[in-house]
Amino acid sequence: MADEDLGQEEGKKGGMLKWIIILVVLILLGVGGYFGYTMFLAAPDEDAATEEMAEGDEQAPLESLEGQLVPLPVFLVNLADPLGRRYLKLGLEVEVRDPEAQAALSKYEAKIKDTLLLLLSSKTYDGLSTMQAKVELKQEVADRLNQIIGKGSVLRVYITEMVIQ
Repeated sequence: MADEDLGQEEGKKGGMLKWIIILVVLILLGVGGYFGYTMFLAAPDEDAATEEMAEGDEQAPLESLEGQLVPLPVFLVNLADPLGRRYLKLGLEVEVRDPEAQAALSKYEAKIKDTLLLLLSSKTYDGLSTMQAKVELKQEVADRLNQIIGKGSVLRVYITEMVIQ
């Protein structure tokens, strides 16, 4: 009879210890999951992004500036795909800061066409098929135009027509 009581007490302790271990493991997994989500998957806070922009750029943010829209000619280029059977038709409008930048766009039209044709023809279908790739393309076009007509003259680039075939 005493042996049976001893066996039941050890069984209760072992059962309780098993539940404590499971609870501790679940808590650790929850904390680890939260840490992983906040460090790697969550979008950065808007406050942190605003502070980074304020520290790195002394000028007013480009989003607050309004400019004049200038249409660029439609570009039709072969993409850099292995078989060479795909092409891109791209229409762009550029928002420039002031009339001087608008005049520079027409003055350096040949340079702009050459630069953008080289940029666009170096792209592949896979390199343009995602939304992120299109946003990056707009930034690359703005950077190239700013190199030609002057730093900060181009505020934004808008894609008005895009056909990939």
